[in-house]
Amino acid sequence: MDASTRYVGFWARFLAFVIDSVCVLLLTVPLMFAVYGQATSPTPFALGDILINIVLPAVVVIALWVAFGATPGKMALGATIVDAGTGAPLTPAKAVVRYLGYFLSIIPLCAGFAWIAFDKRKQGWHDKLANSVVVRPVRTPPVSGSSPAPGAPRS
Repeated sequence: MDASTRYVGFWARFLAFVIDSVCVLLLTVPLMFAVYGQATSPTPFALGDILINIVLPAVVVIALWVAFGATPGKMALGATIVDAGTGAPLTPAKAVVRYLGYFLSIIPLCAGFAWIAFDKRKQGWHDKLANSVVVRPVRTPPVSGSSPAPGAPRS
C-alpha cells in the first residue's frame, strides 16, 4: 500500500464488527419472527434458522465486500477491504475465502482476530488466507495559507 493509505487496527475493526452485528440483527430478527412468530424455542437447526442466520448473512456480507469493498461498519469508518498485493477490490472467490476464514479465526478462542492487534499490516488470519487488508485513506490536514476552493466564502 502507498503512503496515502493506512491499515485499520484491531479496535476500529472491532467497532465495525459491532455496527455490522447490529445491522445483521436488524435483518435477521424480523425474519425469525416472520418465520416462527412469537415461539421462544424454535426447532433447533431448522431449515429457516440455517437460511436466515447463516446463509443470508454470509451472502449479504460477501456481496457487500465485492460490490463496495466494505460492510456498513467499515463504511462508517471509511475503511475498505482490498487485495493486499494489488490494492484492487476483492474478487468474489477471495471474498468467499475471507468469509470462510472467519470460522478458522474463531475456533481457537478468536486468536485469529486478536492477531490483528499484533500484525504489522493489521491482518487477521482470515485476511491472510484471502491475501486481503483493511485500509483507509490517511487524513491530511489542510495546508495553512492555501487559497479556498472556488466559490467558497473568504474570511
